Amino acid sequence: MTAMNYRHAYHAGNFADVLKHTVLLALIEALQAKPTPFCYIDTHAGNGNYALDGFEAKKTGEHKDGISRLHPAEKVPPLLQRWRASILGGAGNEQGLRYYPGSPLQVARLLRPDDSAQLCELHTEEASKLRDLFRANRQVHVHQRDGYEALKALLPPKEKRGLVLIDPPYEAQEAEYRQIEKTLKAALLRWPTGIYAVWYPIKLRSQVQPFLRAMQHSGVKRVLRAELLVHPDDSPLRLNGSGMVVLNAPWDLDEILREPLRALAHLLSQDRPAEWKLDWLLDEAGSQLNTPSPLPASRLPRKPGRR
Repeated sequence: MTAMNYRHAYHAGNFADVLKHTVLLALIEALQAKPTPFCYIDTHAGNGNYALDGFEAKKTGEHKDGISRLHPAEKVPPLLQRWRASILGGAGNEQGLRYYPGSPLQVARLLRPDDSAQLCELHTEEASKLRDLFRANRQVHVHQRDGYEALKALLPPKEKRGLVLIDPPYEAQEAEYRQIEKTLKAALLRWPTGIYAVWYPIKLRSQVQPFLRAMQHSGVKRVLRAELLVHPDDSPLRLNGSGMVVLNAPWDLDEILREPLRALAHLLSQDRPAEWKLDWLLDEAGSQLNTPSPLPASRLPRKPGRR
């Protein structure tokens, strides 16, 4: 087994997690709008729960510019209120914010009786912690294997509805983008109606553009891009922002996310006002609406015909 260099415990609850998990909640709620069961698949699940007072989180303190800012905020949009309540209401947080649940645990808490989750984690220690976390939960299945490879066996799920979250560490960024593109091409052949959400880091804008253009040519009808930038996207030396690109996105996802992203930009600004981007890269007819670009949020075109 290859040694793992990246550990999310150092970064749990940072501004990128806040964006990712806000979008994730919106997608789960969209799936819950229909009574039929859905399946959630996580290709890079991690260990599922992170102590904010642990060694790793204390060393970086990244959560202080993320969930810890949202924790005391007043008058936040309803989606953020529901998401924050789910974080604070989890085990271990009865006396305040001590634990930050990862994507698997956040989703598991929302599963209805007939829904299911398939969690993939390659690395032994993380997979062991993940199994311990869900040992008593029969709706959640943990697989210690490469998440990209696992999709060949997991798709399509028996529920026929659901969401795949692809959230890799990007230790080799260019190679990771190419792997995601390859994986999505094969996954869409097996399950063309599934929702696919991909988290990506933003350091240099030039590194992100080819990937977003590839998503425009993925063959799906709707592709939504949501980004939050706390620093200018012109330095490879730090995480300047992050984004989520959603393939087969629910038609009204842009309207659902607009006010939450605006609020996050206000709450999570650091040394300069944060910027946010929310636009359709493909519309419902499969037509390209926007060429991925570093336009400031105030100049991004809205989706025609949706209010």
